[in-house]
Amino acid sequence: MLDFDTSITWRDLEARLATTTNPRHRMMLQTVIDHAKAEVAASLDGLMATLGDDPRYHFWGGGKDWGPKGRDAVRAYYKSFVASGAGFFESRKPRIVVDDHNVVTECEMRQLVPGSIALQRGYDIPDPNGHYVVYARTAIFWPFDEAGELTGEDSYGSSDTSVFETVPHDDLPADYIAMLETIGLLPTA
Repeated sequence: MLDFDTSITWRDLEARLATTTNPRHRMMLQTVIDHAKAEVAASLDGLMATLGDDPRYHFWGGGKDWGPKGRDAVRAYYKSFVASGAGFFESRKPRIVVDDHNVVTECEMRQLVPGSIALQRGYDIPDPNGHYVVYARTAIFWPFDEAGELTGEDSYGSSDTSVFETVPHDDLPADYIAMLETIGLLPTA
């Protein structure tokens, strides 16, 4: 069985929260924690509840920004994210920086994804019906407005699409299978 612990995604944030005394910084860190938990739980409503009225996402890669802008576009992005099965990941955060207007996280991501997601991301996988562990490294700026609302994400990422691991059906974690069943994507043997 593949060892996978999605709670890693917010553990470093919780550790930082435990040592933070500034009330505004604590509130911002808690919002990012809630956002991370909603992503892993595939909760569209939970994700949107962490955001302000007019979120702006900037996803930078290859010199281009492809992030959604505005509440409707961000909701559509997350609806697709949840429906795709891309929300099963571990994201270690070796660096977390907080000031009055931003939380910044450096992330080492390990993600278990269906073959369709790996293909969309440019991986040369052997079987589109398979399941794969892929890796990425990102820096995410989480901007907050004066009222303390999260106004989006500014993400800079890198991944090597030649590096992946095939996961046999019998080794898929039960939580991953349950997530796929919940969203209507049953794994194939």
